[in-house]
Amino acid sequence: MLVKDLKHIFHETLDVIYGEQEVSSFFFLCTASFFNISRLDLALDRNLVITKAEQQPIFDALEALKNEKPIQYILGETAFYGLPFKVNENTLIPRPETEELVALVLHNIKKQKQNSKACSILDIGTGSGCIAISLAKNIKEAQVYAIDVSVKALEKAKENAVLNAVDITFIEANILNKNSWDFELLDLKLDVIVSNPPYVRNLEKTEIQNNVLNNEPHLALFVEDDNALVFYRAISEFAIKHLKPNGQLFFEINEYLGKETKVLVERFGFKDVELIQDMYGKDRMLKADKI
Repeated sequence: MLVKDLKHIFHETLDVIYGEQEVSSFFFLCTASFFNISRLDLALDRNLVITKAEQQPIFDALEALKNEKPIQYILGETAFYGLPFKVNENTLIPRPETEELVALVLHNIKKQKQNSKACSILDIGTGSGCIAISLAKNIKEAQVYAIDVSVKALEKAKENAVLNAVDITFIEANILNKNSWDFELLDLKLDVIVSNPPYVRNLEKTEIQNNVLNNEPHLALFVEDDNALVFYRAISEFAIKHLKPNGQLFFEINEYLGKETKVLVERFGFKDVELIQDMYGKDRMLKADKI
């Protein structure tokens, strides 16, 4: 089959769901992943052919896309902060807003002019490891720790650490359950704690697209409406005890609960608590300093 004909089938099947531009992006992500054929290759040779024996993976991908499975899960990979990451249904797909969180942490560490060898960082709820790994890659001599409650997520995070050639200490723990904390976690004294915890309330599920709602792990996404800040409360309590003096706490937050999250963090004794907007002008990050 000609590649250009296969592209036509993608558009004919999927444009009504995703729109022409996104379908074109999906198609070339698939051809690059499965056949090492780029957009430029097809532009230079309109007669490129995929043999019948080679076609099954891309038709499987087409069917999965028709059922609104995320392209990142179909291909098993994505990019975050300029780095490659493996992902699956046990990990959230990293998002651009979280890249902004990483940039914020890096900016503040450099602004503080901390000795990179002495800089210790903990990522709580690491998932694919995208935050911890991106920080470790950009602060090469920092000591980076990462925890998650999901064993399967940690397996993928460890794979991503190897893929990106960084050394991270991964710890299985539930930040909401102190009985799950081992001595290594309890003994930590840190310069930075960062977290993108679950923060989407059940009442906000109607705002979530089907490809997210039906595929990404709900454990890493949703919280109960009447206890929406449960993770921020637990992490703030942990952080006030385990951050060094002048240590910093960073959160990705629910855009609708910025003021409430700020008040909560201040009540734990943090100073200079600041809400920071993302590229869309939404309250998306919080930065706080330990006295």
